[in-house]
Amino acid sequence: MSAAPSPSATTQASNRFVADHLDAARALGERLVDLVADPDAFVAAMHEGFAEMADATCIDGVRRVTPGLGPILGVRLPLIDAAHKAFRKGAKRSPTALLLEVMDRLLREEPRELRWFGMWNLDRLLPADPERTWQLLRRAAGEADEWITVDTLAHPYGEGILRDPRRWAELQQLVYSRSRWERRLVGSTVATLPHVKRVAGGKDKAVAARGLTLIGELIGDAEPDVQKALSWALRTMAEVDPVATIAFLRAETDTARATADGHRAWVIRDSLNKLPDETAAALRALLEGLRRRPDVPSTSRAATTAVGPAPAAATARTATATELVTAGAAPRPAQAPGRTSAT
Repeated sequence: MSAAPSPSATTQASNRFVADHLDAARALGERLVDLVADPDAFVAAMHEGFAEMADATCIDGVRRVTPGLGPILGVRLPLIDAAHKAFRKGAKRSPTALLLEVMDRLLREEPRELRWFGMWNLDRLLPADPERTWQLLRRAAGEADEWITVDTLAHPYGEGILRDPRRWAELQQLVYSRSRWERRLVGSTVATLPHVKRVAGGKDKAVAARGLTLIGELIGDAEPDVQKALSWALRTMAEVDPVATIAFLRAETDTARATADGHRAWVIRDSLNKLPDETAAALRALLEGLRRRPDVPSTSRAATTAVGPAPAAATARTATATELVTAGAAPRPAQAPGRTSAT
């Protein structure tokens, strides 16, 4: 048996950098606990602490895999995680109202590492103040402009839905969104639901039934960012309810063949590795020759519906966003359009 290859010089340098800064990251997290009552001081301390831990050599790599990414400091994920764990441990008894104010501020900051730190703390606030926390989640989703942010939001989004099943309706509304990032959030949330740890029900077959319904509305979307989230969701649903997922994929394969739908075929092919080998091989053979093309518009049911008058669900989604703004969740300044997952 051959030995595992040695880490590259780049990986070794990265590991050394993280090891050299772990203590500083933990100390930052502990220091932030004492600043929860002062959002200005909290944000200033994060800017200063993260700037000291920034590694300029990782910025280009992150940008290569995340087109459209906004400003970043270059803080490596293990260091953000270490600071977050130290903060979360120390802030267990901090008042929810204060934490919400701080996370609201972080979500408005330009460096993406500060926003992600804020998003990582939203799930803990859902039990105590679900409405205000959901407002922050919804606002962040509306402003998302790259996949890392979307897939980071998917985790607290999933927990919010399991805590209050009425929120499935809002996920349904997002299938009609003009933003590909909000549409991606539908697939990413469905994919993460079975992995929610603090709330039961994520692995129930009812989740698969609702998830497959949403995927059925979006499959055929022309945006690769949406397609990747849908195939990720299908791979996850195959583990929750394999019978229903296989039936869904067979039906969609028939549709793709009948309509020469390359967008649909790509999603199906990318989801097959969680199926039994024989089933996957049969579906792959049926899709032979079907390829997606960038000049072909979306063929999804959601896109077809959106061509005519705005559907009721889309209207409801817009109203919800307006309500969030009037409730005090004012958006950040407009930006150029643009821990994880499907990539």
